Amino acid sequence: MTSFNPNEIGMANGNYFALPYKLEESEIALISVPWDVTTSYRVGSHKGPQAIIDASVQVDLFDTLVSNVWEVTIGTVPQENSIFKKNKKYRRVAEKIIEQLESGADYNSLKDQLESVNKASSELNKYVYNACKEQINAGKFVGLIGGDHSVPFGNMKAVSENYEKFGILHIDAHADLRVAYEGFTYSHASIMYNALHEFPQISQLTQVGVRDFCQEESDIINNDPRIRCFTDIELKRNSYEGKLWKRQCEEIIASLPNNVYISFDIDGLSPELCPNTGTPVPGGLSFGEVDYLLYLLASSNKKVVGFDLCEVSPGEAGEWDANVGARILYKMCIYSMFNIKNSLSLPKINNHTN
Repeated sequence: MTSFNPNEIGMANGNYFALPYKLEESEIALISVPWDVTTSYRVGSHKGPQAIIDASVQVDLFDTLVSNVWEVTIGTVPQENSIFKKNKKYRRVAEKIIEQLESGADYNSLKDQLESVNKASSELNKYVYNACKEQINAGKFVGLIGGDHSVPFGNMKAVSENYEKFGILHIDAHADLRVAYEGFTYSHASIMYNALHEFPQISQLTQVGVRDFCQEESDIINNDPRIRCFTDIELKRNSYEGKLWKRQCEEIIASLPNNVYISFDIDGLSPELCPNTGTPVPGGLSFGEVDYLLYLLASSNKKVVGFDLCEVSPGEAGEWDANVGARILYKMCIYSMFNIKNSLSLPKINNHTN
């Protein structure tokens, strides 16, 4: 550490942000899950974690909002290569299932194939749970990087065992409240439905930026008192009619309990920031809007108890998606530690004019 200079170019070392911290000495443990078996539209998010690691070398470790952020010790859990192999195998099965469903097949005729994918997803959930639980037991704050949005289930389960009550701040273009979408019990489109039904410790689900959902999901939102959905239409309309983003963020944060888990699907952003994500949708949040929301959350009396970042999918033509994802990830790490690590503070910046 005596030779590490946060002002110099990052030297790729396999860690997120090319940081020199060993896992055992880190406050934050980042776990990569290269899995996109249940993706329903466009694959590629299994490549997200490595793409973010590669792009994160270029992320400047200085932040104008928080002093000495590079001193937040972020460690990287080595990727489990066997997940790549299982993902490739069961993605083929899932693609065949989706093709047959789109051709008019019924679920009963696909029972055996569906069972194989659902079993593989259950095994993936167990792996994620055990990996997250191990780091939590070691005193780490855990951030999970996907992969499709089905992968955080195990992290949510691990967090739920440590808190009697917590809420989820869910940033996403989709509500993810579908029941076993396409027959996949642990579909990326079912993560919030599954979490609400399997973890009674979740007292609140606050969704932000949702703009693509079905009638069934709308009914769930309207009838479950635990859910508050700030749709993209509502947020934009409020803005057009003069309601400040600051005020809207305050209302979002006020809906959450003291303990908050952040679940961030990158497609919650405007699609020019994540053009290769699995299911891009017009509309969405800007990078600055998300940054400000997370900053206000960190500045409140709420405690962030875990997070995930999912659905970053690198394109063939460049690393733009991973570039944006890496910066979102860094912000999430910083702000998660803001009200935990007392050494973090706001810097004083003097702007001189002639």
